[in-house]
Amino acid sequence: MSAQFDVIILGAGMAGASLASELAPKRSVLVLEMEDHPGHHSTGRSAAMFFESYGNPTVRALTRASRSFFEHPPEGFTDISLMTPRSAIFVADAPRASHCADMIADDAEGVFQPMSRDEALALCPALRSDWVASAVLDNTGHDLDVSAIHQGYLRLGRRRGGTLVTSASDMMIDRNGGRWRVVTRAGTFESRTLVNAAGAWADQVAHMAQVLPLGIQPMRRTAMMLPAPDDYDIKGWPLVVDVDEEFYFKPDAGQILLSPANEDPMDPCDVAPDEMDIAIAVDRLETATNLKVRKINRRWAGLRSFAPDRSPVAGFDPRVGDFFWLAGQGGYGIQMAPGLARAAASLLTHEPLPEDIKAEGVTAADLSPGRPGLGV
Repeated sequence: MSAQFDVIILGAGMAGASLASELAPKRSVLVLEMEDHPGHHSTGRSAAMFFESYGNPTVRALTRASRSFFEHPPEGFTDISLMTPRSAIFVADAPRASHCADMIADDAEGVFQPMSRDEALALCPALRSDWVASAVLDNTGHDLDVSAIHQGYLRLGRRRGGTLVTSASDMMIDRNGGRWRVVTRAGTFESRTLVNAAGAWADQVAHMAQVLPLGIQPMRRTAMMLPAPDDYDIKGWPLVVDVDEEFYFKPDAGQILLSPANEDPMDPCDVAPDEMDIAIAVDRLETATNLKVRKINRRWAGLRSFAPDRSPVAGFDPRVGDFFWLAGQGGYGIQMAPGLARAAASLLTHEPLPEDIKAEGVTAADLSPGRPGLGV
């Protein structure tokens, strides 16, 4: 006999967990996770940053709408701070110095501030003075505690009556009599509404459900942890980003997190880092700074999944009215999770978007899976 729910959410990463916590007071909700532990893939491999300047206008608006949640989470959500201030500086060498000026000229929200070379070097003394020609400061930034946020959402969802089932592999999906049935190794479950929050597997899940895919493309991003150098105190360093996002680095738990900021199209998988990406990141770091990489403590890769227009997707499929998409969070899924979850919960329950999200300029059409340019 199948267990019955109003809503089944496929995927217990940040997207699925946050939506479940918002829906649980209003609907009976089941979150199905194919892995043994939630957050094994993209959520657990995030670089954990919050910047209101990061992403396209829809992403930035949802990020702004998420700040208050991170600053003042619900009671019992966590017993630690979710945000730690961390400014960012965008740096350029001489041939690309004008790109910093372009960033400031295109900054509609007034986030970016010009910096001199000396000011940039004061914030990150490891930068090479003969390499840095121009810099831009973003003071809106924070490190995010991804694990605390994810676990907080999972706890909040359970406390509000939601159910989580892990190890739900070998999944099969069918639809009969106006209800979805999901058969897995962990059991058989039915619901009126099926939510696709499967991250890199979103289009594959759509295929399984006989729903047309949207063109959600997983992209590999490689990262690594380097030992802190003996001759620098890195604790107060900002996030340092190449102006064309060809690399970034920042302090992380007493080490240096480094990435070549790559976006390599991939099929959904348990992705591994590529050695060429590792070498490229190290070369770019050693070109722009006085740091020499003699050891890599850890290396990994994650999949950031983008819709063709790089905006998140949240809404009912235009052709299959009880199939709800929550996909395409790209590299912004953590920083905009609270805003996107509240928006998605409102859309799923056929309620208006929250006023604060509308005030940031986000509309249902901006998030809709039926918007122009999606579909394959």
